[in-house]
Amino acid sequence: MTTSTASFAGRSVFRVGYGALQLPRLHDRRDEAVALLRRAVQLGVNHVDTAEFYGDGFANDVIREALRPEDDVLVVTKVGAAPNPGGPLPLRLAQRPEQLRASVEDNLRGLGVDQLAVVNLRRLDTGPGLRPEGDQVVDLDDQLAVLTDLRDEGKIGAIGLSCVTLDGLRRALPAGIACVQNAYSLVSRDDEDMLRLCAAEGIAWVPFFPLGGTFPGVPQVTDEPAVHAVAESLGVTPAQVGLAWLLHHAPNVLLIPGTANTEHLAANVAVSEITFDAAALATLDAVESRSNNVPLGNVPLDQADR
Repeated sequence: MTTSTASFAGRSVFRVGYGALQLPRLHDRRDEAVALLRRAVQLGVNHVDTAEFYGDGFANDVIREALRPEDDVLVVTKVGAAPNPGGPLPLRLAQRPEQLRASVEDNLRGLGVDQLAVVNLRRLDTGPGLRPEGDQVVDLDDQLAVLTDLRDEGKIGAIGLSCVTLDGLRRALPAGIACVQNAYSLVSRDDEDMLRLCAAEGIAWVPFFPLGGTFPGVPQVTDEPAVHAVAESLGVTPAQVGLAWLLHHAPNVLLIPGTANTEHLAANVAVSEITFDAAALATLDAVESRSNNVPLGNVPLDQADR
């Protein structure tokens, strides 16, 4: 049996949150985007993950309109990339300290707040996707220094890391890390040692690609016969099984599945109620883990947050 809440940045949050990556799919239906977030709050969601580069500010703008102070939602954002309108890709890397500071300011303006509760530094050291090159190869200590300064200035409440290695996390621990966002799922469990370290240190584990990836070479949870068998036995979907397994796997796991559909939103939230007996859990635990640390060529950075 899992608990429905967990600690994150000094708060108790519902373990199924909402990732705003897909909100820009509703760009031409803004009222629906606002209504979707309001519905999430009604369903108990109080943790929303976003970035100013989601839809070139659209996601943050919708969050600013939809969420109210009395909702008491923990909004987590990220830096390390920036919008690149008109470029060959919709995003560009923004890893240098001055770019991180500028991205924090952009998120503050976009969300209309004086402080960002949690800011994740997207490092791109591991996981599927691009790797920094040239002047975008920046030492972690230099990045943590500017984020720590921003925290001291009151513009950031807490610091998180994304696409980080185990060694990188160990180096960062003295700075105080609230969460880690890495690609992780039932079929890609390379980061077990890091997950255990996070649990021991009271750090939230917030996986992206929680169902695997949709790109060549990245395994998918919903392709697994064992997942389908368990789903059929419980009368739920394979996707729900994959998400529920994460909640059962470690108590510090928080989910941020994204969707632009209210029915999918309700199905995602409902995974908090799914329980597995010992046999089902053993069946899922026996699924082979394959690495998701594969290059994805010119796949935009935002696609790695699914």
